[in-house]
Amino acid sequence: MHDLVIRNGSIVDGTGAAARSGDVGITDGRIRELGTVTEAGRQEIDADGRVVAPGFVDVHTHLDVQGFWDTSLSPSPLHGVTTAFAGNCGFTVAPLDEQAGDYLMRMLSRVEGMPLESLQSGASWDWRTTSEFFDRLDGTLAINTGYMVGHSAIRRVVLGEEATERAATPAEIERMADLLRAGLRAGGLGFSSTWSQSHHDAAGRPVPSRAAAPEELYALARVAGEFEGTSLEFLPILPPAGGGFDPDTAELMIAMSVAARRPLNWNILSVTAKTFEDAQARLAVGDLARARGGKVVALTMPDTPPARFSFRAGFVLDMVPGLHDYFFLPVEERLAILRDPARRAQLRIAAEKPSPYSHLVNWRSRHLVETFSPRNAGLAGRLVGDIADERGGDPFEVLMDIIVEDELKTTFSNPPGTVRPEDWEARAKVWRDPRAVIGASDAGAHLDMLEFFAYSTMLLEQGVREQGVIGLEEAVRLITQVPAELYGLRDRGVLATDAIADVVVFDPATIARTPIETRFDLPGGAGRLYGEAVGVGHVLVAGTEIARDGAFTGARPGRVIRSGRDTATAPLI
Repeated sequence: MHDLVIRNGSIVDGTGAAARSGDVGITDGRIRELGTVTEAGRQEIDADGRVVAPGFVDVHTHLDVQGFWDTSLSPSPLHGVTTAFAGNCGFTVAPLDEQAGDYLMRMLSRVEGMPLESLQSGASWDWRTTSEFFDRLDGTLAINTGYMVGHSAIRRVVLGEEATERAATPAEIERMADLLRAGLRAGGLGFSSTWSQSHHDAAGRPVPSRAAAPEELYALARVAGEFEGTSLEFLPILPPAGGGFDPDTAELMIAMSVAARRPLNWNILSVTAKTFEDAQARLAVGDLARARGGKVVALTMPDTPPARFSFRAGFVLDMVPGLHDYFFLPVEERLAILRDPARRAQLRIAAEKPSPYSHLVNWRSRHLVETFSPRNAGLAGRLVGDIADERGGDPFEVLMDIIVEDELKTTFSNPPGTVRPEDWEARAKVWRDPRAVIGASDAGAHLDMLEFFAYSTMLLEQGVREQGVIGLEEAVRLITQVPAELYGLRDRGVLATDAIADVVVFDPATIARTPIETRFDLPGGAGRLYGEAVGVGHVLVAGTEIARDGAFTGARPGRVIRSGRDTATAPLI
């Protein structure tokens, strides 16, 4: 007798093969039969009219700390995610020393939009090694999680307060290499880093990895190449619209991949019909890497809903030169500035000086997404300019009044645009491109800014059903087998005999995202954007049902994915 049999489903196995009717028999956490299963199951699921697919693999998250206070890692599993990779952008929370923990949690609160009060009260921060960190989480979570070893963390431990200020010496690079080796030996999935111009720590300084010279990155990339089943992840300096990467940035990514003999993925590549040629120019770094024996791929998303900005988080807005210092002040000081007419006026003058980011401070065009004070009720969904006209006021002053009333919690976005059929067609071309992979959700980060945690549902709801730019089988392959192969994930990413039974059962006719809302359910009472899915009936990890019809079952079968044991070295072709 099988532990579980899923019957009468439309099996979409993740390889891109045509769907076929059949059953799935699961015993001891693995798929033992596919097709017609005559043996009974202790538990049975009738999947008639629904798709049975591999669990979705999310390769870019920041779920490193959330597992200490939310072992479900919600809401990602409700959207069918059964494996998530964290520790990206160099922002890991191990290794630590006596001072690094406080620095890193403050850095994460700034650069990844995680509320500091949640980081401080939701985790103990008393581990030291990467191995200890993995052991704390292993066997406690609903889904499988794998973690990179992050550059900023190891740089802070080795260089201390100077980590953000200077290049490392050869001896310091070797000490970082030793910490990286220890993390990879414990099962870290590889090496992650960033040079992104948007990444600053809590004091407004570039994060530690941005002070690294190319030689340091090459040396650490080579260390990743010493271990089976590892990979590289890097955020480059993104070029302006109108072309590909500058030669130095392209060379950096290519040389890192060649030095490690491992794939390197970067993000994020946003695509519309208007930006398609720019996207192709950026993807060209993959061709240059292939010619030299490396592999460089972009991470992209099915859709890019407008990011939410706020004067509380300040992320992205701090790239406006005149606002940069403001967003590194304490919240109460920021509120005091906005309440003082003279200081508010000075801030406006500084913010509106011409810069490449002037579009972010076109106050009239800001679209209010969510407000919180009863006095701001009814303003969400409206343009600031329209509200200002209605009140007979100045758009900047009206927006600041709203923000003050909400104690900086107000979220707003760029003007909502109309996505055209040609935009979806352009995106689908990039999804299929072997130089790109779907997966840049940032789940666990930018908690008041992004809703990309629902990327799998976006793809199946919009790309497949509503827009029809990609078939169901191909779409499933792009969020299962393709990301699994990028990281060399063993026995996951496809439905096959003896594969681990990470499975999602969904209704292709109804799968959809629910409206996004802010929930104040984090430690310390902090808020986050939250959205569920409809049409996702069952989510299984290693044959154990972790979610059913949008609700968690309470089961926690997830394991920490460890390089070498759970991953093989991915090919560079």
